[in-house]
Amino acid sequence: MPETLTDLLAALVRLDSTNPSLVPGGAGEIRIAQFVVEWLATRGIPAELIEAAPGRPSVVARVRGTGGGRSLLLCAHLDTVGTEGMDAPFEPAVRDGRLYGRGAYDMKAGLAASLLALEDASRSALRGDVLLTAVADEEHASLGMQAVLEHVTADAAIVTEPTELGVSVAHKGFTWHEITTHGRAAHGSRPDLGVDAIAHMGRVLGELEALGRELATRDAHPLLGHGSLHASLISGGQELSSYPERCTLLVERRTLPGETPAQTAQEIEARLARLGADPQFRAEHRLTLARDPFGIAVDAPIVQALERAAAGVLGAPPAVIGQSFWMDSAFLAAAGIPTVVFGPRGGGAHATEEWVELASVEQCRQTLTATLRAFCA
Repeated sequence: MPETLTDLLAALVRLDSTNPSLVPGGAGEIRIAQFVVEWLATRGIPAELIEAAPGRPSVVARVRGTGGGRSLLLCAHLDTVGTEGMDAPFEPAVRDGRLYGRGAYDMKAGLAASLLALEDASRSALRGDVLLTAVADEEHASLGMQAVLEHVTADAAIVTEPTELGVSVAHKGFTWHEITTHGRAAHGSRPDLGVDAIAHMGRVLGELEALGRELATRDAHPLLGHGSLHASLISGGQELSSYPERCTLLVERRTLPGETPAQTAQEIEARLARLGADPQFRAEHRLTLARDPFGIAVDAPIVQALERAAAGVLGAPPAVIGQSFWMDSAFLAAAGIPTVVFGPRGGGAHATEEWVELASVEQCRQTLTATLRAFCA
């Protein structure tokens, strides 16, 4: 079993854990979950597997405290996105202080730092428990996080997604919407009979563009800026010489703390209602998925403990930041667990060249260890 941080991270990167919900035939989390359990077992740390779906395990490990202290949960995800366009994605390479490979940055570096911090906790005789959840399916539907939360809780949590060593206290959420306009199929030579569903969708797109401009005029979140909306996918029509009977548009709305799925749906419904004066216009709208935004007060005990620990390791107070992308931290917060996000520096998440700065992974590990010793003592 690898002992050093670099060797541990390299071993994790070598394990293909491509999410099969994103890439048909992807390896999934079985091998990497088993590796994590075995690595922990060699250090006397018990762990169990929790399956959210057949073949989609997450790992839960716990270092029990002596009693009377606060518990802290470290959270990372096991899965990665696909590797199309990458050369040797599972052959980690170290160059100029960086480790390259799929998942190195997003987020096997955070997982490696969490594992080593958990090992540090096992030697520290803390009063409170320290837990690790290494979850499946974060890159798709977060099945692993949702399953794990049926079995564990804690007084606070740190998600070790990459933050460039900043303390992240907020991120955006999102809602997905499906809008369908209905026309009337007819021969292309008979405008008297046909109703063009695609042309009607063009009017919908105009209303959505206006809504997007309106969002940019609202009060901005101090760390996240404005909410936004974009048209993602569109399909419609039967063949070139016919009036299209149907057109479907998929829309994503990025949300801020305080915005709800019901609110975003109502905004779109109101825009569609503006088009309803035309008796030929007919549209349907449904909300297909929602993921809440995340936020925690900067004076929350876990945020303060992490900031002090990071300042001690980094030699200066860390930046307090928000992030545009969604993370499992929203699920933890919704379960009543005060949560903050902290992770290493790097680049290339979901790109064809992915890397993490190794020195920052060690700083992340040291910061996690200092935080849990203070918070759980």
